[in-house]
Amino acid sequence: MHNTDYWRMLKDDCIQTVNLEKLAKEYGTPLYVYDGDIIKNILSAYINHPQKPYIHYAVKANSNLSLLSHIAKWGAGFDIVSLGELKRVLKAGGQAKSVVFSGVAKTDEEIREALKLGIGCFNVESESELYRLSIIATELKISAPIAFRINPDVDAQTHPYISTGMKDNKFGIALENAEKLYQTASELSGINIIGIGCHIGSQITTLDPFIKAFRSLKTLADKLSAQGINIRHIDIGGGLGIQMQAEQQVPGPAELVNALYQEMGGASYTLHLQPGRSIVGNSGLLLSRVIGIKKQSEKTFIMLDAAMNDYIRPALYQAVPQMRNLNQPNLTNHQADIVGPVCETGDTFAKNINLFAEEGDLIALAGVGAYGMSMSSQYNSRLRPAEIFIYQNKAKLIRKRDVFEQLWENEII
Repeated sequence: MHNTDYWRMLKDDCIQTVNLEKLAKEYGTPLYVYDGDIIKNILSAYINHPQKPYIHYAVKANSNLSLLSHIAKWGAGFDIVSLGELKRVLKAGGQAKSVVFSGVAKTDEEIREALKLGIGCFNVESESELYRLSIIATELKISAPIAFRINPDVDAQTHPYISTGMKDNKFGIALENAEKLYQTASELSGINIIGIGCHIGSQITTLDPFIKAFRSLKTLADKLSAQGINIRHIDIGGGLGIQMQAEQQVPGPAELVNALYQEMGGASYTLHLQPGRSIVGNSGLLLSRVIGIKKQSEKTFIMLDAAMNDYIRPALYQAVPQMRNLNQPNLTNHQADIVGPVCETGDTFAKNINLFAEEGDLIALAGVGAYGMSMSSQYNSRLRPAEIFIYQNKAKLIRKRDVFEQLWENEII
């Protein structure tokens, strides 16, 4: 199972040999810290699986250039959903041919630029996108490699905001319309069919939804292949979750790949995956100082210098990170709400948890390597945090903390 005691990587408040208190004092808080060795190990569990699936890291999970550079060097391709993400991948040293372009509303500009750069595959999500892609590719005298993203109507059993494979979601091609659309695509100029895919959601903690989705895709792929349509790969997307709470049992990369290849049944399709959270999520900590303790009515509030603009998932998805007071880790017999300074009641990381803290203590929020910094903002005109990458016992600043001038640098009086 893919279960992580977030605190196992901490010995004497260190990640590897790097002391977190020293990092917090040197770079300030809030501060994101990533363990590169964890990222490499989890990525290797995918890439080095005996069946050798193709891995396209989901850039949206964490798009820092340094992380993307390492992930490219360690052998992964990339899943993108915007031209900006493609530009990031190329800036970080990734290869366009390793890129899969997903997304429900690609613009003509994005399609044109991606074609010129020679990306590996477009995951087409609508009939109108198919026709626009054909027109632009024909104009450019380029053959566009495509797979259709199928909506298999599978419940990912996750938060409704990140469930993307149900028939009432905006994503993909309805399963009942897919065969006809593949036939249409096979007759269009500028189109080269190479695969079939789906993506059913995020933070999925059981194998069953993946297996159901894969069975639908393989059945369709077999039918299309029998009709002479070239299906080389099946792309099951991403979505494998991480352990958010100690009692959770979450399958790991090897278990997922094993289950999918068992369903493959000896067929010759290659397997593609687009993991994001499962690669970087467990690598990240958000360090934050306690600004003060407030007792009001029967409540105790531990007020941090981190806020919902730094890590929005608790406010948006009710995701509760594991937390530890690095200065007083053994004093947990005190119930409190953990809150930030933003002027919304939703700026709450956790309610009624057992955590003791005093002013100035350093609190670590765990499991925040994915969809933390990549979803951060300058709401309340707050400065976004710095980011630190630790690899082989060396800490490197990979993003500077915002300065106030960046709050208004693109604005005009």
